[in-house]
Formats: sequence, C-alpha cells, structure tokens
Amino acid sequence: MGCTDDTPQPNGDFAAVPAGPVYVGPDQDLQKGLDDAAAASEDRRLILRPGTYQTSTTRFCLLAITAIHDGVTVEGQEGAILSARSPDTPDAASVSHVVYCGDGVSSKTRIRNLTITGAKGLATNGGVPLEDFEKRTPFLKRGLFYYMDGGALKIFGQSSPVFEKIDFVDNVTQLCGGAVSIEQQGFQDIPPVFTDCRFMRNRCPATGSAVDVLQGSSVKMQNCLFVDNVGNYGMSEVLQKYNLSYNETHGSGALTVFPGSRAQIDRCTFLGNWNAVDDRGVASEYSNTIFASNDASDGSRPGHPYEIDIVNADGVDRCFFHSKNPDLKGNVSRKKNVFDAGAPMFDETYVPANAGYADVGFRQ
Repeated sequence: MGCTDDTPQPNGDFAAVPAGPVYVGPDQDLQKGLDDAAAASEDRRLILRPGTYQTSTTRFCLLAITAIHDGVTVEGQEGAILSARSPDTPDAASVSHVVYCGDGVSSKTRIRNLTITGAKGLATNGGVPLEDFEKRTPFLKRGLFYYMDGGALKIFGQSSPVFEKIDFVDNVTQLCGGAVSIEQQGFQDIPPVFTDCRFMRNRCPATGSAVDVLQGSSVKMQNCLFVDNVGNYGMSEVLQKYNLSYNETHGSGALTVFPGSRAQIDRCTFLGNWNAVDDRGVASEYSNTIFASNDASDGSRPGHPYEIDIVNADGVDRCFFHSKNPDLKGNVSRKKNVFDAGAPMFDETYVPANAGYADVGFRQ
C-alpha cells in the first residue's frame, strides 16, 4: 500500500523500521542480516539464499542468535550451507561453533532447512557474543564445555529454540558434543526441539558424538536420524588432559544424556553409531524408535557396544531393537518393546523395508 498525503512520516529523530523478510547471500554479512531481521517491524525472517556461508576470521561462532534475536526465523533456501571451514584454508576451521543460541532464546525462534557442517575442533574465546543474563547471571558460567563442545551448534542457558529439517553433517570437536551441545545449566523447563533432522558422521573424542545433553539440560526430538556418529576414541587423552572420565568400559552414545537431564525421543532411528544412547537422566522418554546395529568401534573401549544404556528405563516404550547387545543394563521392558523384529532392511533414505517396522523410526 502506498502512502497518502495524511500518512504520518518519520521525522529527523526516528527512522522508519522496514518490514521483513531479510534476504542474504553467501557474499553478504550473515550476522548483520540476522540483526536486521530481528529489528524488522513484521515478518521477522532471515532467508539464506543457496550457497556456502563461512568466514575467514577466527572467532567463537559464525552466527550468534541471542535474546535480541528472539522470535526470528532463520530459513535456508535449498542448498544453503553453514560451514565452520575457512574459505582461505578449507582444511581448517575458523569458528568453534557454527551456530550459537544463547540465553533468552525461546521456542518462538526457529532455524530450518539448512546443512550445518565443517567443525574441526577449534576452540577460541575470541568474539564471544555480549549477553545480558539478567537474574540468571549468578548461575550461568562459561566454562570448558562452553568453548569446546558443540561443533555445529552450542545451546547455552535458558534457551529453547526449534530446529526443523537441519542436517548436522561431518562435524568434529576437541571434547564432547560432536554436532550439538546443550548446556542449559539448570534452566531446562522448556527443551530445545529438533524435528525432521539428520545427524550423520559427526565425531568427538569423548561423549555425545552427535548430541550431548549436559547436566541440568533437556531436549526433545521427533523424526530424527542418527547414522555413523562416533565418539569416545580419545578418552585416555581426555582423562590425562582434563581429568574427565565417563562410561569408561563401554563408552557413550551418539546421544548422551547426563544426570539431572531429560530427553524426549519419538520416531527416531539410530543406525551404525558407536553406541546409540547412554542416558543417566531423570524421566527420559523413548518411543517408536529404531535401534539397529550401533556397533561401530575401534577397540579403544574395553567393553562391547550397545544400543541403549539407561538408568531410568520406565519411559522406554514401543522401541524396536535389532542388535547383539540391545540393552546394556537389562532394565528395558520386554513387554513394552520389541527385541526380535528382525533386520530392518533400510533403503537409501533409511526407511526400513521390513513391514514389522512400518509405524516406527525416521521417515524422510
């Protein structure tokens, strides 16, 4: 609609606030695009055109989503890729985390239709976003895990963004959370949500090769795929360097849930990882999920691999197991779950051809 003569106009003290969405390309400033979308008067979307977004500047993250951006949608057009790699030195990473979601980011904030890749174990404190933790300031501490965990994505503080159709692929960290590290530090009432996401070929020397849910945190996942994620291969070095040890005998899983944390997992598939899930949390729920052949190993853990190692197993319901060692603690209900469904016979999109798996697991 055009302006008429009696339409109020901005004066010299105020500038007009444009409406969104904001579009950016790989050759433009991604962070500024997010800032502009957050300031938009309506339709607060940041649309990423196809291409690879990266930086040659060594810094904490490629894209920082903080409280001032709450309510923005970051949406990639087909072929949009966020990469940790430097365009000048493709074999080296330039950021510790590709995406950072800080304190005060609610479920009104959505990130969708992207590939996030290329983390390679860089840890730097340069360019850490400025944040006002408000009343949570005495409780939120930026420690070792803040900088070193979560190659593709770091979630910190009272933060519960929603991720839809994200591929977390080929990310590596120096410590934990090869792809994603969730560190809510007790502000876990509302979990981050992952829907229709794929976690593939992520690695870390310690826990949570795909996703690490640190103590006092939570996560909700629906229709997600975990394939070929490998962790625990550097535990002896981690013990020597950081004096950290966890699940020494059998190792951790693609998804690690620490004590005091909670996971809600529905219609997911775990295949070919170095273990699927280890969960020492409280009241976690696993439903309609496939655990199959998560036996990747290089022998650095003395114990055998497993599908699930869970302390509180009451919430495991209608899950399907196909494995020599499905249930490490032997506490998962045989009545509520299926342990003899046969080979899933996955196709190239990881959909099982076995009709017995018709209503469970990930679907493209």
